[in-house]
Amino acid sequence: MRIVHYINQFFGGIGGEEKADVRPELRPGPVGPGQALNAALAGTAEIVATVICGDSWFNENLEEAKQTVLDLIRQHEPDLVIAGPAFNAGRYGMACGAVAEVVSKNLKIPVVTGMYPENPGVEVYRRYAWVVETGNSAASMRTAVPAMAALVKRLAAGLEPEPGTYLERGLRVNEFVAERGSARAVAMLVQKLKGEPYTTEYPMPSFDRVPPNPPVKDLSKAKIALVTSGGIVPKGNPDHIESSSASKFGKYYLGDTNDLTAETHQTAHGGYDPTYANADADRVLPVDVMRELEREGVIGKLHDYWYATVGNGTSVANARAYAQAIAEDLRKYEVDAVILTST
Repeated sequence: MRIVHYINQFFGGIGGEEKADVRPELRPGPVGPGQALNAALAGTAEIVATVICGDSWFNENLEEAKQTVLDLIRQHEPDLVIAGPAFNAGRYGMACGAVAEVVSKNLKIPVVTGMYPENPGVEVYRRYAWVVETGNSAASMRTAVPAMAALVKRLAAGLEPEPGTYLERGLRVNEFVAERGSARAVAMLVQKLKGEPYTTEYPMPSFDRVPPNPPVKDLSKAKIALVTSGGIVPKGNPDHIESSSASKFGKYYLGDTNDLTAETHQTAHGGYDPTYANADADRVLPVDVMRELEREGVIGKLHDYWYATVGNGTSVANARAYAQAIAEDLRKYEVDAVILTST
């Protein structure tokens, strides 16, 4: 089986965020994680070429990127394409998914990728690829590679991948059963009414529902805190908050600061152009406006600390943990309300 592998600029060894604008290029054989995949597939398949593209360039030039990458892949007449794994990197996941879509539609061959379930690429493109579940970051590469290789081997043998080895693809297929749908539905309803266990044929998604708190009674006496997922930190990013998939949040002292300047503050966020935020961090964390409201008596007081993390690629589980820790800290200071800013 001939395989072409798609990876981004980081795993291609070109560079990090500063090289995210590189155009697609083709290299012979396996590169980066493709070497481990190629070794795991020895005797079954071979990675004959690797396509590398910067995450930003791909997503900012989507139609051109899909066509260019497709043309590069087509040159090697592959039997299968592997994309990633992208873990929880959002732009990388979206690029891998777009590659899967254009390959499956035009070349009619299978595509295998690996992503964390919360990666947006899963929801948008899962119908076009066999998506192996990975961990949140590249730290899980060691388990992602053998899992992806095992699925490729099943496809190479002409077998359907086993349930549980990939994320649900969201495809509906016809299935013939002895009992018609209305009878099955009534049977499930009776089981539910009796309090008996039953299994729905179409599981419904589960969403967190958080009731909003009542409004602040008197804003002129309220203590207000600023919290941001836009990555605004003191100059130099002292807590080394990651530009993507943040593993922490920071708590920083405001004191009598009235303005966030380019000399004192910056953004750690890697998911948007930082130029304007670095020039004036108040554009993301409006300390200057809050001070005006404080002086005018619109609010009682601005809290002495602000809290910051980076939202892109950060898992729901981590975000929930940060929110709980920040909320607990705000209670200690008897903060009445929070303004949460993003980008």
